Amino acid sequence: MWAIETRALRKVFRPLLGGTPIVAVESLDLQVPLGGVFGLLGPNGAGKTTTIQVLIGNVRPTSGEAFVLGYRAGAVQAKRKLGFLPEKFQFHDFLTAEEFLWMHGQLAKVNPKRLRKRIDEVLELVGLAERRKSRIREFSKGMQQRIGLAQAIIHDPELVILDEPTSALDPLGRRRVREVIQYLKEQGKTVILNSHLLSEVEMSCDRVAILNKGRVVKQGTLEELLVNRSVVTLELKQVTPAVLEALQRVAVKVDRIDEHRVVAEVASEEDVPLLARAVVLDAGGALMGMQAKRETLEDLFIQTVEGEGK
Repeated sequence: MWAIETRALRKVFRPLLGGTPIVAVESLDLQVPLGGVFGLLGPNGAGKTTTIQVLIGNVRPTSGEAFVLGYRAGAVQAKRKLGFLPEKFQFHDFLTAEEFLWMHGQLAKVNPKRLRKRIDEVLELVGLAERRKSRIREFSKGMQQRIGLAQAIIHDPELVILDEPTSALDPLGRRRVREVIQYLKEQGKTVILNSHLLSEVEMSCDRVAILNKGRVVKQGTLEELLVNRSVVTLELKQVTPAVLEALQRVAVKVDRIDEHRVVAEVASEEDVPLLARAVVLDAGGALMGMQAKRETLEDLFIQTVEGEGK
């Protein structure tokens, strides 16, 4: 069983007063395994928010199927096991943090005795234990986001969907959210993380899916997707035709920046020393310095999205 599975999922929004229908999700096939942290990535308009709205049962698909923890998306059985923090939230700001969590715990039918203990646990977890008696209207945007995270997990759900959970947070707040996500992972929960902060996704996620134009264009573990490829900047006393020719025999791609610098892309980190050998031994060049950079999730994201646009 998958934590989340979609099969040829499609959602078309049709304007009430006519006009061109908007295809938000197009034949989306997505599989999220149980346990771990899964990143949902894509440019604006890629279909991420619509997909999430289908999964939590707020939007009905036009066609295709979506399942959450083995149940059809939107089923009561799925909602009972699901926690959700929306990107655009508006909480009951006249309530205190404690009252707010008590209300959401009761809505989730958590046993009152268990709920009292659970409120203590989640407030400590998100770093708001000392503000339990403060009204939400007194909270900063970042604190409101953290109390929102607390309500998403108050009923100890099996699946937690977080839509841009760090967008309003400073570096310390983002670290706190990463710690909560790691805690949930250690508890065997499944976390879906939708974020534009790719560095946060890379630090937190085990697997990712990149959406574009309503489809999944890449999906897998970070190890599978971030191939062991390196981009190396070489500084030379002089870039000569012989140096370029020697580098091209080793590298996947070679670009000359100026008369002293070359950027070479190699298929594997093991090939980096071969670049130095090509410059010095094969071409007789003078190598002044080398700097290697591994492919990041941001590099993969940009290459994937720009490649889809061509």
